[in-house]
Amino acid sequence: MTYFSVGLGTATRNSELKIIEAWYPQPLIAPSDDLINRLLAVVKHEGGNTAHVLELEHYAALSSVFADAGMTLNVKLLAAAAHSKQTLVLTLLETDSAPVSIAEAFLKLHLLSHRLVKPQKIVLAGIFAVLHNIAWTSEGPIDLPELPERQIAARLAGRILTVQCVDKFPKMADYVVPTGIRIGDTARVRLGAHLGEGTTVMHEGFVNFNAGTVAVSMVEGRISAGVLVGNGSDVGGGASIMGTLSGGGTEVVSMGENCLLGANSGTGIALGDRCTIEAGLYITAGTKVTLLDSHKAAINTVKARELSGMSDLLFWRNALTGRVECLTNKSAVELNSELHLHN
Repeated sequence: MTYFSVGLGTATRNSELKIIEAWYPQPLIAPSDDLINRLLAVVKHEGGNTAHVLELEHYAALSSVFADAGMTLNVKLLAAAAHSKQTLVLTLLETDSAPVSIAEAFLKLHLLSHRLVKPQKIVLAGIFAVLHNIAWTSEGPIDLPELPERQIAARLAGRILTVQCVDKFPKMADYVVPTGIRIGDTARVRLGAHLGEGTTVMHEGFVNFNAGTVAVSMVEGRISAGVLVGNGSDVGGGASIMGTLSGGGTEVVSMGENCLLGANSGTGIALGDRCTIEAGLYITAGTKVTLLDSHKAAINTVKARELSGMSDLLFWRNALTGRVECLTNKSAVELNSELHLHN
């Protein structure tokens, strides 16, 4: 009985007992048949993709199952939850299909941030319709209709309830902190981002959900939803990589290895390996690009989409004519290794 994923986590419910978010400390991709069969026996799961709200009577059996599977964080979660009133959920995904519940959606976002899957490799269709805006506060997530009452209660108790943001997606670092990364401002990395080992996200960098980096990268600009940046690439300050959401397109924009987006530049086409776009230049699919030979003589003019995915390209704007030009770039961009030391 092959299942796609399983996750044990805490869940926050509103006054109507509807789940508004979930946290999975140790999700699993492609669980073994033995693990699934034992879990199904505990919660009487009949198949499909379902989030089971657990009762205290489930805890001991589930603890034994997860202990045998070596999932120690889940065992610790069950032990701690036995002495609290926190809701626990066991989410079982039989198939990788579009999420239909908040618990399912959050599990898939966790799979990305735990590096168990890469962006664009799992089904997230319709996730915006499933999730809804939440007040992410100093006292945890609060359903927006209930926020005024919680603010009143906090004030009367001598506390100030700080609303950090109102969004469908929380900060990744409040849920998952992958190994070997640095984030200057955690508010700028959403849950569902995939940050590879060795990535640095500076204070003005931004990484959306279902997007991110493969390995060592410097992110000082914006990585939009759906975008994956290759090892050794640098997204310069103020630079932006066009995603697939804002324009309604379907083509996935990506960056290969050892690429550089100069400060305040951007791309709306996929870049292969060892590509550079000079500072201040934004390349879109329709940008007219003059191709240059090795002597920098013009040989042809094409739309940038015809260069999508090609390697060893250097884009600049001619300071005299204003036209966008492209020259083959044979030298790889080498990032400053000292910037990527993670102790």
